[in-house]
Amino acid sequence: MRYLVFTNTPAHVHLYRNAVERLEARGHSVLVLARDYGCTVELLEWYDLSYEVYGRCDTTKGSLVRQLPRHYARMLRLAREYDPDLIFGMGSYSAHTGLVTRTPTILILDSEPTSVDHLISQPFADAVVTPDAFRKDLGDDHFTFAGFKECAYLHPEEYTPRADVRERFGLDSDERYAIVRFNAFGSHHDVGKGGFAPDERAELVERLAEEVTVFVSDEGGEMDLSALPAREFDVHPALMHDAIRESALLVADTQTIVTEAALLGTPVVRSNSFVGEDDMGNFLELERADLVRNLADFDDVLSTAERLVADDDAKSRWRRRRREYLSTKANLTDIVVDVATSGSVSGSGALSARSIGGVTFDTSASSD
Repeated sequence: MRYLVFTNTPAHVHLYRNAVERLEARGHSVLVLARDYGCTVELLEWYDLSYEVYGRCDTTKGSLVRQLPRHYARMLRLAREYDPDLIFGMGSYSAHTGLVTRTPTILILDSEPTSVDHLISQPFADAVVTPDAFRKDLGDDHFTFAGFKECAYLHPEEYTPRADVRERFGLDSDERYAIVRFNAFGSHHDVGKGGFAPDERAELVERLAEEVTVFVSDEGGEMDLSALPAREFDVHPALMHDAIRESALLVADTQTIVTEAALLGTPVVRSNSFVGEDDMGNFLELERADLVRNLADFDDVLSTAERLVADDDAKSRWRRRRREYLSTKANLTDIVVDVATSGSVSGSGALSARSIGGVTFDTSASSD
């Protein structure tokens, strides 16, 4: 079988990398079509995955719009040349490529607010797979699984931490640190949304630095750290999860890294304009599991963050909750490989359909 996998962001690389390696180990051919965005290409190189870059964009909203015609032209040409049997992705690029090349396409989605993306991608996909916390019903071809997309690489069966992350940071074995992550809000699903204001970012760093070493990851690159008691979070992106796991606290106005921290057993505070009653289902569920603090008010963020870094037992509580929580969640890599090699979404016992029946693809899939 020949599989085409889209990785438009670094998070997509992590989502599919274990499945790609497993499929190739079984003798299948896999081509990754990548967008040069953030550290996407750097991660593909680290994991030694076969890929072609179809285009690039930066973190500004206008960059993607300007590049779209070139992106589509190149990815459609590459897809035709490769001639895949099945396409995996997370949005309109993969769905539209499947439509043009007449290739069955499976989307893995996890963000409810991206209604426009759903409208222009979901109708052209043969199946849509989401976490069971997803708060929308996308119709007959919508399937769910117990867990999150991050369970493809942070499920206990998939994730093994490296032991040398502190050495790479130049930290003492008992030195406590916090990671602060700031979003650029440049993606299409971030339109009209925002996070910490510049003065709030500075105050957050200064207050946390009174208790622990602070590392700052600024996606937009707008902060001047020379005037703040903080260090740049410059670890290789492939080592980020190990660094998160070792940290005493993560505070972020981003999305994916928050879920990652929760599934790694690290206390985490999230604050952005998504927070509220209409928040995404995955963050509401993680809050119910007491693995994430979702806070809209900045004063609440400060007081909660200070309380958590001062609590010597917080880390052990999060680790215990994480173990209990993930014991009930599916390994998403297993699901992707099972669907890919069986040729049928309905044949995967880990998936639940929102409708009677399943989707079987017009591919002559073999199991190994």
